[in-house]
Amino acid sequence: MNRERWIPQEKAADGTQSDGESRDMTQVTQQATDAALVERSLRQPECFAALFNRHYSAIHGYAERRLSRPLADDIAAETFLIAFDRRDTYDLSRPDARPWLYGIASNLISRHRRTEIRQYRALARTDVREVGEDHAERVADSLDASAARGRLAAALAELSARDRDVLLLVAWAELTSDEVGRALGVPAGTVRSRLHRARTKIRAVLDAAPTRKER
Repeated sequence: MNRERWIPQEKAADGTQSDGESRDMTQVTQQATDAALVERSLRQPECFAALFNRHYSAIHGYAERRLSRPLADDIAAETFLIAFDRRDTYDLSRPDARPWLYGIASNLISRHRRTEIRQYRALARTDVREVGEDHAERVADSLDASAARGRLAAALAELSARDRDVLLLVAWAELTSDEVGRALGVPAGTVRSRLHRARTKIRAVLDAAPTRKER
């Protein structure tokens, strides 16, 4: 990823930068809200590196769980490049930038819907033990699905793209309905409706799965 546009320079324009200055900058960025970092980056682009460092792993992990590591590398990188280019449009009244970043990532992921669906269908044909350790439980949001991961993956493949986005932003990104609404640009009520529909379909699949005793 080309981060040169916001990587802090090791030395100031006069060729010097004291350790104290560096420590002060680190302390300021660690204590600042996301909104403060975005605002400061408008004057000092290098401050955007702190936002990148704060959220890159989470955005990458979310994209990887939905797609694959190679695609996640590209999506996470592009998410922050887009965010940097659009930072002047960020709503500074929102201290937490996660919904904004996940919204950008979700738009990028949407370009790979077929890949995502193929992955879920492949998981549906795979032995339970080969699926991620807590894959089903986190998707189903506390449902006991340890014996039905394959069916769950198949159900995810059958969800509409809009319902799947909402479900996974809640279950994996751990956003609230209001935050998901901001991420996707829809009312919170719409998010709750989609989430209810998705959870109903997921629960129906899990309820239909045979238990170990029935096997």
